Amino acid sequence: MIKLVTFTDGGSRGNPGPAACGAVIKSETGKIILQASKYIGKTTNNQAEYGALILALEKVLEAYRKEKKQIDLKCYLDSELVVKQLKKEYRMKNEGLKPLFAQVCDLILNFNSVKFFHIPREENKLADKLVNIELDKRR
Repeated sequence: MIKLVTFTDGGSRGNPGPAACGAVIKSETGKIILQASKYIGKTTNNQAEYGALILALEKVLEAYRKEKKQIDLKCYLDSELVVKQLKKEYRMKNEGLKPLFAQVCDLILNFNSVKFFHIPREENKLADKLVNIELDKRR
């Protein structure tokens, strides 16, 4: 079994406003395997958080296409809302988030297992930095 860990962050400057996503994929020992970020245009912070998770899941699938069903993935996000929605502890009320939620649900079917964890923002500094680098490019 392949055990991987993702750290993701999404942010917008304004809500909605210019937004970006950042993702860090690590081995279970903490070695950084890859980093990714992208500007996603004008959107809300919560949409950007989902976008960051989608980015991470897609990057893992690209990097481990042949082994995807052997991957146990732990996803760490600093968005409590997104984590609780994905764990089905909160109902999905926002129409703008529903397609993103569905996209995440479709993507996780590709893996052996996926678990979601909420972490404090200070434990997510690299993903946050990637978001800010993308947003700063647009100034």
